[in-house]
Amino acid sequence: MAMTLRTRLGALLYDWPRFERHLRKRWVLIRNRNETITPNDSGARCDWQFTSELHIANVFPSAATRLMRRALDDWPIRFDDAVRFGDAIDVTFVIGHRGAARLPHLLATLPTIAAQRGAAVECIVVEQSVTREIEPHLPPWVRYVHTPIPSPAYDYNRAWTLNAGARLARGEVLILHDNDMLVPERYAAEALRRVREGWDFADLKRFTFYLPEETTRRIFNGAPLDPAPATVVQNLQGASIVASKPAYFDVGGFDESFVGWGGEDNEFWERASLHGRVWNWGYLPFVHLFHAAQKEKLRGGDAAGIRRWQEVAKIPIEERIRRLRARDSGRLDRPASE
Repeated sequence: MAMTLRTRLGALLYDWPRFERHLRKRWVLIRNRNETITPNDSGARCDWQFTSELHIANVFPSAATRLMRRALDDWPIRFDDAVRFGDAIDVTFVIGHRGAARLPHLLATLPTIAAQRGAAVECIVVEQSVTREIEPHLPPWVRYVHTPIPSPAYDYNRAWTLNAGARLARGEVLILHDNDMLVPERYAAEALRRVREGWDFADLKRFTFYLPEETTRRIFNGAPLDPAPATVVQNLQGASIVASKPAYFDVGGFDESFVGWGGEDNEFWERASLHGRVWNWGYLPFVHLFHAAQKEKLRGGDAAGIRRWQEVAKIPIEERIRRLRARDSGRLDRPASE
């Protein structure tokens, strides 16, 4: 109890005044007291390596709600039942998918992609499964791709799904996106703007608002988005990455040797950061739908993907790019082999 009181008093004394000041003037500058950020005219770059939770949002849930409401006032998230564009495509969302458990998440995410304004979009959903399971459930505007696997025991290979979808993309800009992330209606327009400014890769996420289970369930049932997150995350690794299509393949795409949870986003971003022009000043809000943590994620640094990242990190980045370019990545029948 004393520790809880001390935590609350510390947050009131050290975090709350800065939170209030930035919430009124420029909410992208909100951060934890022990963190540093580098702002520019649009957003803020987190000057630390890994994801962190916003402390004041954990101590005072009202702060999380107010921040989410403020961010969504600037960058609304809307839902639509179909895209409103013709055949000319600017931006392609590529989403990898596996299993019926995440189908409600996917079906909630897709309407926020259909609601994009300011850029012509398409969405490719790549299902990795033994049989074509989710195809009948997808709206007609979604392009469905199937990458078959030999048995349900085959661990999910997200990198393979993203490469396969990227090969088929018609847009000049790719958004490699998770199936559980709601996006603001001008996300594609901002991604297109950054690429046309000359940036090869971009991470536009500033805060990701993680919804609790009950709120997520209500969204599945058609309820409006309730700005009451369980936690607020900064510097989220991966989940939604912007790339120009030529630059994506120039760095070798995702490494399909990553199987299971973790590591592939970090490894890809290392290659992108060395080989291309990277925009990493975040200023957009995203909303993450609740789901139970993957079993591999609970293993932390012992997860297969994280161990693979540690192994690959020993190889110079330019050598990694050379090897990946030489592989036949993005096939529909099987993942690429070294």
